[in-house]
Amino acid sequence: MAIVDVTVIPIGTETPSVSKYVASVQKVLRKYQEEGKIRFQLTPMNTIIEGELPILFEVIQDMHEVPFSEGIQRVATTIRIDDRRDVKRSMEYKVERVTSLLNEE
Repeated sequence: MAIVDVTVIPIGTETPSVSKYVASVQKVLRKYQEEGKIRFQLTPMNTIIEGELPILFEVIQDMHEVPFSEGIQRVATTIRIDDRRDVKRSMEYKVERVTSLLNEE
């Protein structure tokens, strides 16, 4: 199980706001989640996705295509992958672990 941090940036939008593109990308993610293939979390600056790596690459490609399907001519996508294979950890576990360490002080 891998955790991926993805940011899709449409370039050349009509306004500085990109929230409509973010919403469209989130719809793609919902579909994959409803199929039981991934779990995801939207943050103010990116989206975190959890799942099997081959599926995540498929999801990322679909995310990258969203702005093109809405008329954008250029898209920049950044990806950061945390692929730990010795143990199974969730997005929530990673945050809870750091929080528990902070509470020990």
